[in-house]
Amino acid sequence: MSQIKNYILAIFMLFSIITFAQKAIDEDPELVQNNINYRIAQSQLELENYNYYKAKKNLDEALELAENAGKKKSLGLIYAIKGRLELIIEEEDQAIKSLNKAIEIQRIINDNANLGNSYKTFGDVYLAKKDYYSALDSYTAAKSKFEEEDLNEELAEALLCEGKTYSELKNYKKARDVVEQSLAISKKYDYLKTQSEALINHAKIYNKLGNNEKALEVALRGLNIAKSNNYTNITNEAYKVISDLYNNLENYKVSRTYLNSHLKLSDSIRSLTRINSSRNEETQFRLNEEIEKNKEVVQKLEKAEDDKNLGTLISILSVALITILSLLTLSLYKNNNIRLKTNNMLHKKNGELIIAKEKAELASKTKANFLSTVTHELRTPLYAVTGLSNMLLDENPRPEQVQHLKSLKFSGDYLLTFINDILQINKIEANKVDIEPESFNLKKKINNIVLALNNSALDNNVKIHFEFDKDLPENFIADQLKISQILINLVGNSIKFTKDGDIWIRVYKIEEEGKIYTLRFEVEDNGIGISQEKQDHMFESFSQGSIQINRKYGGTGLGLSIVKGLIDILKGKIYVKSELEKGTTFYFEIPLEHTTIKEAKENKVTYFEGNKEEIDLSNVKILVVEDNKINQMITKKILTKMDLYCDIVDNGEAAVESIKANDYNIILMDIHMPGISGIEATKRVRSFDKELTIFALTAVTIEDKMHEFEEAGFTDIIPKPFKQEEFEKKLYNALAAKKDASTSA
Repeated sequence: MSQIKNYILAIFMLFSIITFAQKAIDEDPELVQNNINYRIAQSQLELENYNYYKAKKNLDEALELAENAGKKKSLGLIYAIKGRLELIIEEEDQAIKSLNKAIEIQRIINDNANLGNSYKTFGDVYLAKKDYYSALDSYTAAKSKFEEEDLNEELAEALLCEGKTYSELKNYKKARDVVEQSLAISKKYDYLKTQSEALINHAKIYNKLGNNEKALEVALRGLNIAKSNNYTNITNEAYKVISDLYNNLENYKVSRTYLNSHLKLSDSIRSLTRINSSRNEETQFRLNEEIEKNKEVVQKLEKAEDDKNLGTLISILSVALITILSLLTLSLYKNNNIRLKTNNMLHKKNGELIIAKEKAELASKTKANFLSTVTHELRTPLYAVTGLSNMLLDENPRPEQVQHLKSLKFSGDYLLTFINDILQINKIEANKVDIEPESFNLKKKINNIVLALNNSALDNNVKIHFEFDKDLPENFIADQLKISQILINLVGNSIKFTKDGDIWIRVYKIEEEGKIYTLRFEVEDNGIGISQEKQDHMFESFSQGSIQINRKYGGTGLGLSIVKGLIDILKGKIYVKSELEKGTTFYFEIPLEHTTIKEAKENKVTYFEGNKEEIDLSNVKILVVEDNKINQMITKKILTKMDLYCDIVDNGEAAVESIKANDYNIILMDIHMPGISGIEATKRVRSFDKELTIFALTAVTIEDKMHEFEEAGFTDIIPKPFKQEEFEKKLYNALAAKKDASTSA
């Protein structure tokens, strides 16, 4: 009997020690998280090495730890990796369940980076199931999240997968456009793996479009990158693609060489892939586990036979344990039924909310696309309005016509300002505004703004006062252009609503932490003021004090909305204090980094500073590529006024042929034309002339297309509608640069 007591006491002590140790581990969040992270990292490593069963085992262990500790972010990541693993082992339906769980968690905690990856894997699953339109929807959702988080590498991969999907749908032109976007991002940020894979897929698309020579050139570039960086699978695919291309070109000997390389490498990859062995390993693992359990049972039975009293005690304990387990099972069954019903209801509601959210996002994107298209279409005829009004004013109109022409010019300028404001609001709402920090002198910058607005202030008999805290340093690192936009809008607003009064601009420090200064900017006036009712809505788009104020003072109601959006981007806050007939004070607070570096110098020359008389214009030939007849006439008039000779063609194909046949100094290339676009025409020109000066004449939003312009090889960009003097200066700069180059040569 004493032996039994000692046995029970030992079991109790062992159980207490295990419980205490487990409790210590469970109560340390850092240890728990490290344990989870280790298992996730191990699972990803095993996944890369084709050890799928070991990867699954690590994920299951990590899942149990994360669920017990309530680690939501880890849970979302684990389910996402499980989904990818299940896709690899061709369990697509199970992958969809895992990814749904991952997305549900990641949406709740706003884990946008991992949510984007989950959407991308969802797209891969649908692509594997040949549900191509669902795959495209998933890739679109993934791209949206990657753009929000500035995850350029993941964005390039999602675009590549989207291109593959369009290829499967046999929409090869769309596939080419999307893969080119992926390629542009990969080149810009040097993502070699995605770049090589994009080039191989680009080659496949060119092959489908019937351009085998271009396909071969692109495929060879992709192969070189893949081989140089040991991307085995991509190299293997490249061998096959190049073999097929040489076969299409009837170069069977070279085709056979690449095919042999492909077969040899395929054998090597197959020997590394251990999917079947992993499944055998799983079977063996479970078999060994059961054998060990059986051995333990046998040992316990043998010991029980040696000690009848111990056997009796174990029987009693077993009956008690079975009874307790039965009660617990019944309780769990009831609770599980209740939980299942609740979960089903929550899933249904969650699905409805997700659909509503996606509809709202789609509506927002549709609105943004509509505004972008409309503003682009408006800028093109505005080129004619502003161009013709400037030309007529320069051609000695009759005295009674001058005022009409000035009104026409004012209306064109006002409309252009309005369009630019809409574009700015559109970009802010779409999160497409980038911060571009640089060193600058804050005091000097505000002084320049005051000087620029002083004439408008004097027209209203308003005096501007500027107060800069004497203890505040002057040099900071920030996005000075956005700060200028904010101040110009606020001071311009005060000038508009103040007559025979004063405006005060103040800048001072409210907080300092290391090099980061939180500054307060105040713009105060003693103008007409704003009612409390209107103050509540004044930062909304198209908001005005009243219809009467709008008629009297003008304006679109977009200025303060732009100000609020820019301050939010700069991580600041804006406030307003105002009283009718007593004036208004806007004050905003933004963080800026102090620097000892003085103001950065502008490298790019915008205006011509040389002597125009020194440039020989007699032999200068310019080609204008423009399909709009009115725009052709205006551009030709401007060039004639500058004593410059020009030819005009109305499409991209004719432009390429004309450039081949003539010796032009400058090309003015419109972007949107029938046939091939200006971008495609420029790419063709660059294939045989790398040095020719080509300006893009475009009404599109330049920032949205900048990478396309750079890739095409444009020398510079002139946005429509342009100011004639700036247009002239860009041309003179280009001609002066050519003259200097020929002189030095």
